[in-house]
Amino acid sequence: MNLVKHMAIIMDGNGRWGLKHKNSRNLGHREGLKTVEMVMRYCIKKKIKFLTLYAFSTENWKRPLKERNYLFNLLEIYLKEKLERINHERIKIKILGEKNFSKGLNKLLDFAEKKTMKNTKLQINLALNYGSKKEIVYAFNKLKKKSRISEYDINNSLYTKNIPDPEILIRTGNTQRLSNFLLWQAAYTEIFFEKKLWPDFKNEDLNKIMKKFSNTKRNFGNV
Repeated sequence: MNLVKHMAIIMDGNGRWGLKHKNSRNLGHREGLKTVEMVMRYCIKKKIKFLTLYAFSTENWKRPLKERNYLFNLLEIYLKEKLERINHERIKIKILGEKNFSKGLNKLLDFAEKKTMKNTKLQINLALNYGSKKEIVYAFNKLKKKSRISEYDINNSLYTKNIPDPEILIRTGNTQRLSNFLLWQAAYTEIFFEKKLWPDFKNEDLNKIMKKFSNTKRNFGNV
């Protein structure tokens, strides 16, 4: 049986869900938080130690200012309201990406990381202002003085240092691409593309994916 230490998710479809149900992309983002909460509880129940959520990519800065501001405000409100509970449940928060947000949000993200840094039940990696190509460039810039560079060196220079590569990567929203997410780390990850939009993704959908993964023969180049 294949064990899962790390699950990564591209939470696609919030905007489309909002337009379909409420005629508002922003309300879709708010509804998507309920699915985030469900996945967090699922990971704790299944003893999955790492959960990486693609929350805002380096390309998402192209979105309208009003939508970006809503997303950042939503994150800020969520952390202010839920951080004590998150810490009480021994959940660790780590930010993957550069904190180029407002002074207030940057300070809150730093505080959330510091407050939860010793927690061990579940580590949530929030990929914010994250792009895998940018991450790899970041790693190489750290290593540019080395005459020889190994895979080990790169692994230890990425944002995901000390985080195991994901066994499972899920993308909701009926789109089949990685969108600049964990390109290095996902070399041997089992990828599951889900037709449902993120707010419609449920516990039973996770169970189906986990069952399929558990029955997958993982060769890693062998036969």
